[in-house]
Formats: sequence, C-alpha cells, structure tokens
Amino acid sequence: MKVSKFGGTSVASAAQIEKVANIIKADPSRRIVVVSAPGKRFDNDVKVTDLLIRLANASLAGEPVDRALDDVLARYRDIALDLGLDDGITSIIADDLARRLAASKENPSLYFDQLKASGEDNSAKLIAAYLTSIGLPAEYINPQDGGLVVNNPPARVQALAESYANLSQLRNRQAICVFPGFFGFTETGMLRTFDRGGSDITGSILAAAVGAELYENFTDVDCVFAANPKAVDNPAEIEKMTYREMRELSYAGFAVLHDEALMPAFKASVPVCIKNTNNPFSKGTMIVAERDFSERPVTGISADSGFSTLYVSKYLMNREIGFGRKLLQILEDEQVSYEHIPSGIDNLSVIVRSYQLTPGKEQRIVDRIKNELHADDVSFSGGFSMVVLVGEGMKYSTGLAARATQAIARTGANIEMINQGSSEVSLVFGVLQKDETKILQELYSEFFTPVFAG
Repeated sequence: MKVSKFGGTSVASAAQIEKVANIIKADPSRRIVVVSAPGKRFDNDVKVTDLLIRLANASLAGEPVDRALDDVLARYRDIALDLGLDDGITSIIADDLARRLAASKENPSLYFDQLKASGEDNSAKLIAAYLTSIGLPAEYINPQDGGLVVNNPPARVQALAESYANLSQLRNRQAICVFPGFFGFTETGMLRTFDRGGSDITGSILAAAVGAELYENFTDVDCVFAANPKAVDNPAEIEKMTYREMRELSYAGFAVLHDEALMPAFKASVPVCIKNTNNPFSKGTMIVAERDFSERPVTGISADSGFSTLYVSKYLMNREIGFGRKLLQILEDEQVSYEHIPSGIDNLSVIVRSYQLTPGKEQRIVDRIKNELHADDVSFSGGFSMVVLVGEGMKYSTGLAARATQAIARTGANIEMINQGSSEVSLVFGVLQKDETKILQELYSEFFTPVFAG
C-alpha cells in the first residue's frame, strides 16, 4: 500500500489532474491520495490558496466579497468543465464556500484558517468525483471523519497520538481514499491548519498511520538536487539520501519538502520518494533511514535568508550558573524560538528568524537582558543568511571544514558565524544575505564540480 501526495502544481488544471489519474491507475497499490489546493498553471498565475486569502481578508474587513468569491469558484468551475464533470460538483463547492463565509468571525484567525483550508478540501472533493467518473472508485475523506485529531491553540498545530489509530482504518477501505492535506480538527471540532507545506505533513501522517510501504510525494521536479537550480546551473541529482539529510536541507531552504513532513514517516520507518507528476517514470529521490555515503561526503548545499542575531556579552559569563537558561526564558516570554547559539567564553550569539521580531520586541528583549542579566553589551542585527553543508559522510572526511572556509574566502565574503551540530551531519555558516548566492555557488564548485571533471 502506498500513500501518494500531489502538490499544487500537480492539481492546478484539468490536464494535470488527468496526469494524476493516470499515475493512480498505473499502480493499484496507490490507494490513499493526499491533495493540495490548485496551484499555479503558469508563471504569472495565482494559486487558489492566495485567492482564498484575498477572499478571507475582504470578508473580515467587511468589504464586498463577490469578485473574490467568483475568482475562486471560476478556478474550480474551469477544472470541472475541462474534466467533463457536471455542475453538481461546482454547486457542492459553492455551497461549501458560502457556509464558510457565513461562519462566526469572533476569532479572525480561526475564520481565516477554515476559509483557507477550503482550497485543499474542495480539491479533494473534485478529484474524488473525477476518479469515480473514469471508473476508478474513489471517495473523499473529510479529515474530521477520518480521525485526524490535532491539538488545541495556542500551541503550534500537531497531530495527536490517537490520530494514527483512527487513520489506520483507512487501510480497510475498498475505494481509493482522496484526503485533503493541510488541516485537521481538534477534539471539539475546531479546524486548524498546519504550517506552510502542510499537505506534506498530512501525507506523512497518513503513511505512518496505515504502515505504507512507501510515501510518494509528487511535485514538479524529477528529484531533489544537490543545490538550488536557480542559483547553480545543472546541479547534481540526489538519488538517495537519509531522513536526517533531507531534514537539514529542508530546514535551510530546500522547498521540495516541508521540514516537518518527514517526522511521522521517519518514526514509522516508511521510506519517502520525491517524484515528478509530469515525468512519473523518473526514479526520483529516495529518502531512507540509512545509505552508503562513501561516494561523496557532502550530499547537498542549501541556503536560507531572513535571520537576525542577538549578541550578548558579559565578563565571566561562563562561570555564571543559569545564565543561558535565563536568557532563553526571556526569548520564550516574547514567543521567540532560536535556531543556533554559537558561543565564546564571555559572549554568545542567538540566531533567530527575523519574522518573529518587531522593533518593540527587540527593545524589550535588549532591556530585559541588560536589567535582569546585567550583560555588558546586548544588540540585535539583521540581514543574515545561513548556508548549510549537509552529508552523513562529513564526519568521516578530514579537512572538510577547511575546504569550505577556503571556498568562502575565495568569494571575498566574511563568515559571521560557524556552527556544527554534535551529529556532524551539517555545517552551518552565517553570512551576510547579500553574499549568499556567490557563496553557495563557490561551495558547490568546491564539493561537486571536481567529481564530474575529467
């Protein structure tokens, strides 16, 4: 039994959905299908999710919603018409959107979520109807009926343990199960959405719950590449990688798979395969627990921007018991999570995602650290990128860090921070955002180009 997830570009149009149907038809073991909301059909197109955000914003602002609603319905209507479906499915979708628009606005965040989630929900209804119409018995599964139970706010959305037992029953369904990604329900029936890329998380949860032999994640690329093709020309293809390697690369900007999506599959030992809806016969990239890493120490190079640094200095900091805990408590009070904490004897830097900060929040943090921890120097600075080398074989490769720093030096850029985790699967360099691309290109040249030379 396989769980197959299809992303936004895979379900963006009737032509793409026909490809999805052919993929499902080609392998009877693909019995659970997870779908995203329709994505972009062409470069300047608008995703259905973005159309729904416009609709939600207009409704919450008390503005007319007719135009925004028509834009959403037109996308589904065009897909249904091109697939040869009757008006019944479009009417179902229209009724669903009307019900969501009429819901209580007492909690704007929840109102926004339930309207945004209609993209995946109605995509699943439409695709289930199409599969049935071409002779592939299929049924739409509402996540609440299927048993995808999530925690209550304000905590970040996660599936509760009972979800796995509930969803395991899908194995017994005779028809193909078409399941919307991106959201679940609390025990009291409140709809909550996962973070970005949430459909990947849904697919992974289902694969773990039913004990799938494989979780297929269909997207619009043949495989995972060793570096971003937008920054590096013709990067090497990765045929096989470990869960840890993919997690590290996803964290640092790889957009192929959400960095949280692997955890359920990893815990249940379900292998994952990244495949291309437009080229389904391509082998794709397999993500597994263990692999042979003797060929190349570095599996991939990734980079992500939007980081800020909190610098804290205090003489004899290293002898003060509890200093780090108190510092992190201040960040916790301000709802700020950290990414890295490189440190010296009398100073440390806390790397955080810049989107978590506001000028007011930064000032409160600085004031508290000065007043409560009596630090000598405290400051925030932004505009940083994290460039990450990832590979299970790195810890067995002598001189790898030296090669990396020399490559960065050749670009003329400065290294602001270096951090390596105890697992030695990744090596992180903090650099100025303006230097990110040239550093990524030089590191790729250092660790990958020689392999293919001669």
